[in-house]
Amino acid sequence: MAGEQPSLAVIEEEARLAIAEARSLPALAEVRARFLGKKGSVGAVLRGIGALAADERARVGEAANVAKDRIEALVAERRAALEAGARDHELSARRLDVSLPGVRAPRGHLHPITQIERDIVAFFTGLGFAVEEGPEVETQWNNFEALNIPPDHPARDMQATFFVDGGHVLRTHTSPVQIRAMTGRQPPFRFIVPGRVYRNDRSPRHSPMFHQVEGFMVDERVSFADLKGVLYAFQRHMMGADVELRFRASYFPFTEPSAELDYRCLLCSGAGCATCSQSGWIEAGGCGMIHPVVLANCGLDPERFQGFAFGMTLDRAAMLRFGVPNIHLLFEGDLRVLGQI
Repeated sequence: MAGEQPSLAVIEEEARLAIAEARSLPALAEVRARFLGKKGSVGAVLRGIGALAADERARVGEAANVAKDRIEALVAERRAALEAGARDHELSARRLDVSLPGVRAPRGHLHPITQIERDIVAFFTGLGFAVEEGPEVETQWNNFEALNIPPDHPARDMQATFFVDGGHVLRTHTSPVQIRAMTGRQPPFRFIVPGRVYRNDRSPRHSPMFHQVEGFMVDERVSFADLKGVLYAFQRHMMGADVELRFRASYFPFTEPSAELDYRCLLCSGAGCATCSQSGWIEAGGCGMIHPVVLANCGLDPERFQGFAFGMTLDRAAMLRFGVPNIHLLFEGDLRVLGQI
């Protein structure tokens, strides 16, 4: 066995040269298999140990394992160098010119109704109105009775109400927040109440869920003229200085006197279209002086205090401002539509 030791030395030297000449990771893998694989050179030495004398086996086995470890270390070192070289080459090939302008990711934007709501809130807070909120699932007292709409009142049938368990309802207007805000407080106060409301109705101008904004002011000297002044200023802010408005006498259980506020349709300029039902006018909402019964239900003295209230939809305002012909387009989430707004 005096000739076995040089054989391992020769194998190790050949492996060192072959590893150094490997120019790619696949080539390095082939070199490793040739020397360290099951049928490789070092493996052949290990398989021949069984034919050696007992006193030679340990020495040759130990030398073969040492050679195997050295070759494995050379392979690992060469692999690290090849990987670093490949990484450097890839980075060089994909070199970035930091002086070039970057590519901007597409940006989203606020939903049209959110834009309208924020605009309205900003306008009214500028007039000294505070923002009030309330639950969307309401008691029938707050949604109806406290607003002078008893169970047998015909206006209750017109609300197309969604009823839920426990005798509660999905609020049909934002007016219940008016009850919550006035109860336990003493005037003067003025509030603006934006929020979602629900009615069982569907048409090009109506949706089962839509958005309203409620506003009201209570003090010792509040008149219908104050109401008209606020609404004229508000609608001109929303629709432009040339918007044409009209007040129509109407009836609401919770206001007296009451009126409907309309503005000339901006989509057809009053000629008539599907959005305005061929009338040339769009209903902005209802308004009036808060009914004395409502004030009394909130613990306020109607002989001392007066107030006005108004409510209108945000969705129709968004339709007109952004030229949306059908209210349902605002809620379907079609990016092709929203991207044009």
